[in-house]
Amino acid sequence: MEYRRLGASGLHVPALSFGAGTFGGRGPLFSAWGDTDTDQARRMVDMALDAGVNMFDSADVYSDGESERVLGQALKGRREKALISTKAALPMGDGPADAGTGRARLIRSVEAALTRLGTDYIDLFQLHAFDAGTPVEETVSALDDLVKAGKLRYIGVSNFAGWQLMKSLAAADAHGWTRYAAHQVYYSLVGRDYEWELMPLGHDQGVGAVVWSPLGWGRLTGKIRRGQPLPEGSRLHETAQWGPPVADELLYDVVDVLDELSEETGKTVPQIALNWLLRRPTVASVIIGARNERQLQDNLGAIGWELTADQVARLDKASGRTAPYPYYPYESQEGFARLNPPLIPVAE
Repeated sequence: MEYRRLGASGLHVPALSFGAGTFGGRGPLFSAWGDTDTDQARRMVDMALDAGVNMFDSADVYSDGESERVLGQALKGRREKALISTKAALPMGDGPADAGTGRARLIRSVEAALTRLGTDYIDLFQLHAFDAGTPVEETVSALDDLVKAGKLRYIGVSNFAGWQLMKSLAAADAHGWTRYAAHQVYYSLVGRDYEWELMPLGHDQGVGAVVWSPLGWGRLTGKIRRGQPLPEGSRLHETAQWGPPVADELLYDVVDVLDELSEETGKTVPQIALNWLLRRPTVASVIIGARNERQLQDNLGAIGWELTADQVARLDKASGRTAPYPYYPYESQEGFARLNPPLIPVAE
């Protein structure tokens, strides 16, 4: 396993992390993801640790806290071997104090997560969403207090806009509070919006990307093809409404190239899609999920080899789309590009 520094922090994380969203299986979304119980989770954690995957990601809203509870049970007796990443901010109830990132809510959320996980500290705690109703100073100072109390080691965010993240970092810098080290983001071959603003921001500010849904909400598993219906048993039948939208033609263009590269490399479609992500700027760790041990074993095969430059260029071309304003001039006009060279070379 390859280990990488998380942004500009001192924390080293595995290039592949394990997502515990399939643990627990409560509610319409998460039951469709998976219903891994404690015994199954323990076996999958064994496989992950044996492969060097020592970071496990969850959230309080995953199966209404059951994902954290099952993960804590699966790690019982070997907590020191693992990095636990979890998140809070999204609603956990209908009351006014059941959502957001105000000081009181954050303290309660952290205490509840520690109890469910069966631990006295969280290695990486991330805000699951931006709370526009709470001043960023209140949020960042509360997190800083929790870090100083030893309950959190590192902090980050998830699904923030560029200005939201930058405003929060500025507040931390102004007051000497703990900075965000991670941004958990959606990024895949069929969802490259992260590259337009958040990637340059992360590069400039030392915030590492922890990638969720790297297979495009299950679309890049190798089971979806042009001109064919969704395969029976695909979770897209039940979960597409909650996931990132993907245009059909973009998906088919990308899958066509993935199929070609699978023939060339002998690797599976998911392995190629994951390997492409692992070489992108600012990416610290890519979260892989699995409903069973076979899926986990396949995803673990994404590490230990590299696509050629030509193969990467073909994937870039198939997956690339024109960026929206104000980003597209920096890709298409020489004057803009000279002032702001891209982090990723534009494929011809």
